[in-house]
Amino acid sequence: MLAGEDIRLAHGSYTVRLRPTLRAATRLERLHNGYGPLFDRLAAFHIGTVHEIIRTAATDPDQADRFLASFSAAPLQHLAEITQAPLADLITGFLPKSSKGDTGQGRAVPWHDAYAQLFRFGTGWLQWTPQQTWAATPDEILEAVEGHIGKLKAIHGAADDDDAEHTQDDYTADRLHQIAEQGFDPEFDREGLHALKVKL
Repeated sequence: MLAGEDIRLAHGSYTVRLRPTLRAATRLERLHNGYGPLFDRLAAFHIGTVHEIIRTAATDPDQADRFLASFSAAPLQHLAEITQAPLADLITGFLPKSSKGDTGQGRAVPWHDAYAQLFRFGTGWLQWTPQQTWAATPDEILEAVEGHIGKLKAIHGAADDDDAEHTQDDYTADRLHQIAEQGFDPEFDREGLHALKVKL
C-alpha cells in the first residue's frame, strides 16, 4: 500500500477506513458518468452520494453502516465537517498520478477503459488474482507494473526502442501515466477539484 492512500473517518467511538481501490474507482466513476458530476455532488453535499462513496470505498461494510448510523440524530453540517474534505482526497486517489512527468500528447480515453487496462495489468502482467487486483489502488497497480518492467529489463536488457513492442494505441504503463497527467475524462476539472479542496 502506498503511504497516505487510506483514509480514516471517525465520529465518537465509530470509525471507518476507506481505500481508493480499483473496484471503488470503477463503480463510482461509472455510476456518476465521470468525476466531474461526482465532485459536483460532493461539493453540494448530496447525502445519498456521500453515503454511497463511504459504503463503496469502506474496507469493512459493517463499519461503514455503523459509522453512518451514528449521525442519525446529528446535524447534517456535522457530517459534512467530518467527511467532505477527506472524501475529496479519497476521490483524488482514484486518479493515477504521473511519476515521470511525461509531457507528450496522448489520446484521451474514457476512465472505464483505463481502469479495464489496469485490471488487465494486475491479472495479466502481475498475475494477481482478480480479488487482489480489485482491492489495489490505481497507483499501486502502476507502481507494481513499473517494478515488473524494471525486473524484465534487468533480466533481458532494455530494448532500444520501447515502442517496438507496443503500438501507439496500446495502454502501456508509461501511456497510462501520460494520459493520467492530461486527464482521462474531458468532464473532469482538476482546477475545480483544487478549488473545492481549498474551499473545504
